[in-house]
Amino acid sequence: MTLLSYQVFKTVAGQGSFRRAADILGLTPSAVSHAISAMETELGFTILNRSKSGVTLTSYGERLLPYVNGVLNSDESLQQVIAEFNGLKQGRIRVGCFSSVCTNWMPRLMHTFQEKYPAIAIELFQGTYDDVVYWIRNGIVDIGFLSVSSAAELSIEPLYKDPLLCVMPKGRKRSGQGGFIGIEELRDQVFVTQRESTDADIQKFMKENKLNVKSDYHVVDDLSTIAMVANGFGICLMPEMVMQDIPYDVDCYPLEGEAYRIVGIAVLNPDSMAPAVRTFYNHVIHEYQQEEFRA
Repeated sequence: MTLLSYQVFKTVAGQGSFRRAADILGLTPSAVSHAISAMETELGFTILNRSKSGVTLTSYGERLLPYVNGVLNSDESLQQVIAEFNGLKQGRIRVGCFSSVCTNWMPRLMHTFQEKYPAIAIELFQGTYDDVVYWIRNGIVDIGFLSVSSAAELSIEPLYKDPLLCVMPKGRKRSGQGGFIGIEELRDQVFVTQRESTDADIQKFMKENKLNVKSDYHVVDDLSTIAMVANGFGICLMPEMVMQDIPYDVDCYPLEGEAYRIVGIAVLNPDSMAPAVRTFYNHVIHEYQQEEFRA
């Protein structure tokens, strides 16, 4: 098997189609089909299910894909090391991030990084915390932004404390007083909530403070949550970063006490990052790591 056959397999698996993979790789669909068939013959088992609706991974294909990604990532690392020996900074970095980092940090990061390193391309993947963890573990991305509480066993470097806010409909009368919201004021409220994969830090805060919230509204993304709150269906808790440039008219109050999520940058193995990935990793730390997290 060759690196090209591995690249064909990875692209077909990602696209779910021989034709779309062929367009991306600059090959004919028959060449892509032949490469997969030759790979399956050499392996001795089937890696793709073929149907009229497209192609999907077999159980063997699912288990093989992370290793194929590892081989391709190693080749990319090798090419980057060779370029570095020749005094060049080049390569491709695949970055996973959740929504608020994508909108608040990534545009500036990509501009400032590519001003310094124009030969290093950045490929961006946006998803939930769970998506980013999966992408890092399986070699789909090289590096990813996560909250520390969602990173599980992944190596993560803390960057930024993002305060949690209580978001209420505009002008809603409160039971408490002052500029902060206390835990007791939250106990009898109706909440608009999200899945744990989307707002793991909010769920963690609620569990730690024994907030068994009432909610009939379970949405997926931040903007939908805030839209429900703005229209009077309840309140929600949101990281401050999410509330930047929100188009809905709501009231935001800081929570009393230590209430925040910690945003960080995560990799599978910090000791074996490719040169371009390490360059980006150091750039992120320089740009966004708060003083309290610096060694």
